[in-house]
Amino acid sequence: MPSPSATAAPSPRPAASPKRPFDYDEAFRRLRAALVGHPKAAMFELRDRGHGSPFEQLVASLISARTRDEVTTPVCLRLFAEARTPAAMAALDEPCLARLLDGATFPEPKARDILALSRRILEEHGGEVPGTMEGLTAFRGVGPKIAALTLGVAFGREAIAVDIHVHRIANRWGIIAASTPERSMAALEAVLPRRYWIEINERLVPFGKIVCTGERPRCSACPLLDLCRQVGVTASR
Repeated sequence: MPSPSATAAPSPRPAASPKRPFDYDEAFRRLRAALVGHPKAAMFELRDRGHGSPFEQLVASLISARTRDEVTTPVCLRLFAEARTPAAMAALDEPCLARLLDGATFPEPKARDILALSRRILEEHGGEVPGTMEGLTAFRGVGPKIAALTLGVAFGREAIAVDIHVHRIANRWGIIAASTPERSMAALEAVLPRRYWIEINERLVPFGKIVCTGERPRCSACPLLDLCRQVGVTASR
């Protein structure tokens, strides 16, 4: 007769945390509460500091490409102390503008793009920034994310700006399954309530830095853990 130890069933693994259906209103309520006191995403910080015009937001969004928010904000504040309008920007020479952009990634190409779009806004649009995705992406250096930030933050028009944080977190939540930020934008447009199209970037950029990080996210401290499917998470804190 086999001994009791030979026939005993193995101890069951601890049950995973139960998951609730994803509730957008609850998720954004928790995100707002969790981010109180933390630095804002750069475009929203600049808006709240008085730099929310369409031109300033367009230029700042272009500067922010591949540049950390901690660098983007002071660089933009330095630039806007010198030029805040298309006419003032177009009056700068390229070397001067590149120096003002020092610290941001690719200052020389960005200086060329900012000067070019400033002149086109003056010559082709009567000094007014176009308020459409098509009009904005017609400028060199302006892709869908930059255009969406400008439309959302400056114009208040519903647009989803998907950067690496929004792309990573939305897919990790399990509400979409998309391989690139561009595909995530289209996927989110199909499922995200329109009232959150602008806010998702405002919340997920800082949340992606402090909690839902790229490697070893802080799942144990995440206020959305019971809503998140943790897709692709193999190690967490």
